[in-house]
Amino acid sequence: MILPIGPIHPGLKEPLRLKLQTEGEKVVKADIEYGYVHRGIEKIIEGKNWQKAIYLCERICGICSYEHTQTFAESIEKISGVEAPLRAQFLRVITNELDRIQSHLLANSTYFKCLEHETLFMQVLDMREYIMDSIELLTGNRVNMGWNVVGGVKMDADERFFKPILENLKIVEEKFPLTRELFAEGPVVALRSKDVGKMTKKEAIRGRAVGPIGRGSGIKYDFREEHYTYRDHFDFKPIWRKEGDNYARTLNRFDEIPESISLIRQAIENMPKGDIRVPVDVKSGFITYKSEAPRGEVAYMVETNGNLIKNISIRTPSISNIDACAKYMLKDVATIADAVATYASSDPCIACAERVAITNQHGETVKKDLFEVI
Repeated sequence: MILPIGPIHPGLKEPLRLKLQTEGEKVVKADIEYGYVHRGIEKIIEGKNWQKAIYLCERICGICSYEHTQTFAESIEKISGVEAPLRAQFLRVITNELDRIQSHLLANSTYFKCLEHETLFMQVLDMREYIMDSIELLTGNRVNMGWNVVGGVKMDADERFFKPILENLKIVEEKFPLTRELFAEGPVVALRSKDVGKMTKKEAIRGRAVGPIGRGSGIKYDFREEHYTYRDHFDFKPIWRKEGDNYARTLNRFDEIPESISLIRQAIENMPKGDIRVPVDVKSGFITYKSEAPRGEVAYMVETNGNLIKNISIRTPSISNIDACAKYMLKDVATIADAVATYASSDPCIACAERVAITNQHGETVKKDLFEVI
């Protein structure tokens, strides 16, 4: 039996279609169909200057919009042979980690909602509000921050707000242990999470899983280790687990939150003085540049023609993570309800993933049968 779920479904944050091939309740194969929110942003960016391009990049994703602007800005900076001032780099770290925390909390709240655990769902969203307030204190906005520019950040931080940001983080730290324990040690939640949606390390590598999804299957890799600001100025260690199930992926996101809080504290306590922006004469060139977004490695392939963007291609982490979910995590899930929860555990971002079309060997777009499961 082929069971279609979506494109509109209470368990899905964004529209897509899950096609599950089942034997009774057991899922034996799965396919995921995109295309419902494709906007062609990459094509729209072509021919625009960087000021218009960075505005569009921020609107690729409403959840992790910040990392898109930082990756784009640093791509253009590398092409032009400049580096943002150190103060701007530290401000970027603060914003990046605040954005990571709120994204992880939102992802876990969605997973708990799929498990119908209202208590955890509400507790996690309550913590997230303190982070969203901190983002607003720092940048003036809660979602699309308009914070990054090529050469640095748009405006300096008002250091009077560092204290309330640290106070908000302290509140999150006080609430965090009980919430984590309720998930990690709660027998009802554990029964719905442990050994469900398993993906081995070998499968994660084959499926190119990245971020907390790959690290939840034992891949000890976080691209922040290679980023020049994190590498040269911050104490940081990647978080990973080896179980490879819904429990591991959710707990991995939880356990990255204290690391992000530590990075924010380091940035505030050691904030350098100086400029926040340098002028940039945009050169012609091409670069492939990567950063660690909340969901994993995001890559920008940018070609410039002076101040204009000639070509741009964006590979987001959700592209590979959702594919790995369909091929490995959803296979052999015991029930339909667990299949929806397993999909949520992969923290999918459909707006981010709507970058590609499936083609055959002749470059022709392939349209699949609605009820075909590959």
